[in-house]
Amino acid sequence: MMTRIYYTFSIAFLLISFSGCSLNTNLSIPEKEIPVSFQNQKGSTTIASIKWRQYFNDALLQKLIDTAISNNIDLQIALQRIEISRSSVKLANGALLPQVSLNVGGSVRRFGLYTMDGAGNATTEITPGQNIPVNLPDIYLGLQSSWEVDIWGKLRNQRKSAISQYLSSIEGTNFVISNLVADVAIFYNELLALDNELDVIRQTIRKQQEALEVVKLQKEAGRANALAVQQFNAQLLNTQVLERNVLQQLTETENKINFLLGRYPQPIERTKNVFFKEIPQQISAGVPSQLLANRPDVRAAEFQIEASKFDLKAAKSAFFPNFNITASFGFQAFNPEFLFVSPASIAYSVMGTLVAPLINRNALKAQFNTAKANQLTAMYNYQKTILNAYVEVANELSNIQNLQQINALKKQQSDVLKQSVDTSKELYKYARASYLEVLLAQQSALQSTIELIHVTKQQRISTINIYKALGGGWR
Repeated sequence: MMTRIYYTFSIAFLLISFSGCSLNTNLSIPEKEIPVSFQNQKGSTTIASIKWRQYFNDALLQKLIDTAISNNIDLQIALQRIEISRSSVKLANGALLPQVSLNVGGSVRRFGLYTMDGAGNATTEITPGQNIPVNLPDIYLGLQSSWEVDIWGKLRNQRKSAISQYLSSIEGTNFVISNLVADVAIFYNELLALDNELDVIRQTIRKQQEALEVVKLQKEAGRANALAVQQFNAQLLNTQVLERNVLQQLTETENKINFLLGRYPQPIERTKNVFFKEIPQQISAGVPSQLLANRPDVRAAEFQIEASKFDLKAAKSAFFPNFNITASFGFQAFNPEFLFVSPASIAYSVMGTLVAPLINRNALKAQFNTAKANQLTAMYNYQKTILNAYVEVANELSNIQNLQQINALKKQQSDVLKQSVDTSKELYKYARASYLEVLLAQQSALQSTIELIHVTKQQRISTINIYKALGGGWR
């Protein structure tokens, strides 16, 4: 009979163990090959290897970025995610080791007299000349230990997954730093552009005020009518509205930078003259494969794949029997004065158990399928991250090239329209041009200069975006 039961349980354990072997953990998806090079780019040198202090050589901008890295709230949150992941690694390490605890306890038991225990206790001496009390105290002081022996590697895989998650959180933090550095630099350049735009608008306002005074004098002399005065005045008012709009944009942009720096609104120190410094004509993008090493978001996605692989292996191990060892050692007595009497009061136990899931296997299958879906999701996300990185670089390289040509054309247009303003004024003095032509020339010149500033701003921002897209800014 006992032999039959033994064989029955043995066969059950074998069936349970081998049933887990049919679960596939080697997952894959179709791979997309990364292009060998970026369009119109040669060489393997990339600006992503340049530290941000060298790439942004404006001392005031460097100071702002330093403050942002120290105080930015999103970055502080990302750093706490690292601490959470580090604690998860420690927790996974601890699960591999035996758990030992100190147990101090006491209880009182009373058995019914008409039971086997009660009848036996009533006629048994616990000490010479003293029967076992009806109300039996039980005092225990000792150590208890439990240990899950990691036969199938479940705990080790959980530990490896925690380590991969930890490394992914570090890369995620680096990605936050990269974006933070780029955002501060972008808003800083927007401030410089608005400063220069405000200067142009105010210069235009002064010229329009002078022109308005001239037209008023001409009206008094009978050389101009009220309509001309009204048109010049309307143009001046419109430019003054532009001035107010730019001032509001300046305030909002300063506050955006202050928010990134983790502080309340205050003036941003800057030098607007650096705005028109020469912009690099050639950007070294390197080769696309370098994105795998330089972009923190790509590396974070790669570590997520590693973590999901270990999670899937751990989920598979859950189908196999768990082997647990429990043990205790201490002192136990019914009376405190006998508690430390050795060896009479020494109590210990050792037990090994092999536990296999029988009924609730659907829950284990659901957990395995979830881990499988998570791994496939991580793989697709990795491919998406690489594709997104390549597209960002390709877009910015094209943008830089086109903006260089646009900037050259806008400079020519701005110079021509500035000359047209002086020409229209001279012709108007000699009645060879109408006041409408003067107004149009002034408006076109202002608009062209503002557009030139916008193009220059876009050029400067494009050099920041390509630096971030290639994986720079976090070093």
